Amino acid sequence: MTPREDRHNPYRSAEALTESLRDNEGIKATDRIWKIALVSVLFALLFRQELQRLVLSWGTASESHGMLIPAFSMYFVYQVREQLKKTAGQRNYAGLLVMVVSLLGYVFSIYTKFGYPKPVMMILMLGGIVILLGGWPIFRLVWLPVFFLMFALKLPGGLHESITIPMRVLASAAAAAILNLLPGLDCEASNVLINGMYQGQPFDLNVAEACSGMRLLRTFVALGVAMAWLEYRPIAHRIILLVSTVPIAVFCNMLRVLLTGLIYIFIGPQWAQGTMHALLGMVMLLVAFGLYGGIAWVMNNLFVEEEEKDEVLVIKKSERVEK
Repeated sequence: MTPREDRHNPYRSAEALTESLRDNEGIKATDRIWKIALVSVLFALLFRQELQRLVLSWGTASESHGMLIPAFSMYFVYQVREQLKKTAGQRNYAGLLVMVVSLLGYVFSIYTKFGYPKPVMMILMLGGIVILLGGWPIFRLVWLPVFFLMFALKLPGGLHESITIPMRVLASAAAAAILNLLPGLDCEASNVLINGMYQGQPFDLNVAEACSGMRLLRTFVALGVAMAWLEYRPIAHRIILLVSTVPIAVFCNMLRVLLTGLIYIFIGPQWAQGTMHALLGMVMLLVAFGLYGGIAWVMNNLFVEEEEKDEVLVIKKSERVEK
């Protein structure tokens, strides 16, 4: 076949076009990887101090859940990898505005010596970068992985205290009320203290900050959000799952305080602290996930039933049309 004939061969032209498209896709993918790598390096250099503080804070017991958050964010990105490949990024300068606002907020935080906004501005800067380079089509796919990173940040001291103190008071009141139902026990909750008497022996239980349930609440809410988005669910189901995380976490913490009190009274004070206390906290996390999993199971089964009904209706309609 001569070159002239080959040029007008439709099969050869289709093969050449396919190869050309594949080459273009490969070039675009490589170009995107290089851009992501370069931006990541610049981002890490700009916020290296905040990133270092954040990683160091994960070494403390109250913030240890933070190391799981980036892993979940990366998995969220992995979930939408096919959509990202098919979506053409369009540069949008609204992202530049977001970046400027986040940078000004970062500088203001340094100037006023108010540290908490700095890591928040860091994540806002990340969102601005995504909008600038990929536009709204890309941002709509990765907004959750970006802002899910907020769960890795440490809460400001004032906000932390304003949440933990009511939770400690609630846990002590609930534990005292249930302990009073047991024969021979007389308990009274006073703020975060439980004063009681058992067989003529007085005892005092202090619901310390470690028993406030704040760590359980933050961990469980973060993982609850992750589980709600790990698979497709209707929006109503996701809202129910998200709202349920708070009462489940509060209930499990009250149960933890109650069990700690029972161990303290009936087994011995030495068994209600240290390793046993930490182990009890892990058990409560499992209980919380069991309750959450039960709600998710109910939601999934309700959704399956609705799908089956819709399929039956479609089949019946198609049968009528054939007849």
